[in-house]
Amino acid sequence: MHKQFVALVRATKQFAREHRGRSWWHLGSTLAVLGGLLTGTGLDLSWLIRLPCSILAGLTLIRLFIIYHDYQHGTILRGSRVAGFLMGSFGLLTLNPPSVWRASHSDHHRNNCRIPGPGVGTFPVMTTNAYARASWLERCHYRLARHPLTILLGYLSVFLFCLCLRPLLEAPRRHADAALALLCQAALVTALVLFAPVSVLLLTFVVPFLVGTATGAYLFYAQHNFPGVQFQDPDDWDYAFAALQSSSCMTMNPVLRWFTGNVGYHHVHHLTALIPFYRLPEAMAALKGLQAPKKTSFLPWEVYRCLRLKLWDPAGQRMVSFKEWRRCRTRTQVKPTRSSLSHEGE
Repeated sequence: MHKQFVALVRATKQFAREHRGRSWWHLGSTLAVLGGLLTGTGLDLSWLIRLPCSILAGLTLIRLFIIYHDYQHGTILRGSRVAGFLMGSFGLLTLNPPSVWRASHSDHHRNNCRIPGPGVGTFPVMTTNAYARASWLERCHYRLARHPLTILLGYLSVFLFCLCLRPLLEAPRRHADAALALLCQAALVTALVLFAPVSVLLLTFVVPFLVGTATGAYLFYAQHNFPGVQFQDPDDWDYAFAALQSSSCMTMNPVLRWFTGNVGYHHVHHLTALIPFYRLPEAMAALKGLQAPKKTSFLPWEVYRCLRLKLWDPAGQRMVSFKEWRRCRTRTQVKPTRSSLSHEGE
């Protein structure tokens, strides 16, 4: 790790301390907002009121997820049984079983933008050479994994499958809480189907979950799949370089920053994961070394620029689209054989 990076990591340590009262305030106020919005979706009111409440509830789920994420890092409310119960319940009800999330996310931080990298709960990344050698089936699997519909249907692809079903099937004893999460989700849906009007099922459950998981899945994606991102070979991988050069800073207005729990300051989080989400802007404002990140945003053309990126080109040291790869294929023709995928994620 370069000396300037070491000094920067050390400088961030002063922000890696929570303010306990602020942590409780953010958790309590977010739960209150979510409860109020979900209540609004179930009242006998006009759809012009209930639908916005439903969409906003989905966005508030993202904020609560960030609080859950920080709790799982040990960043906030460590040692609190009340917080443990609330966060554990949230994880089970939203298909984020704690054992799976801790394992996959820790792996992600240890291998951020490393080729090859982690594969659980993240989006796969293949090099142009690996894709050229891949079999037809491998290419189909890879294209499906990075397809925009996979992100849009994040409830099924990322949360239900990657964070619950696959870990449960691969290690049922280790991830028994994934089975509990699936049971909780099934019980919730069954109760709504049997005892609630269709409008309540749609506005209190379906829309919030679709909005929250689709937006969350895109955030997972865009944090490490954006123009200018850098991937590294295992022998050359550097933690601080990966945090600053391979993690995006998403430009957002204050409203979106509230709903996303400052997740846009992702380069700061990757440099020091113990900085509470509410102190990330403070750290960036105070430290010059954090103030020139690689940026993206939710603007439509920025989303398009991120989604078109498909393969890592080692020669050009950049991500390219399938169209760009096909254009250059004549220079690197390789007979298709089986190859392994490498992965990258949030």
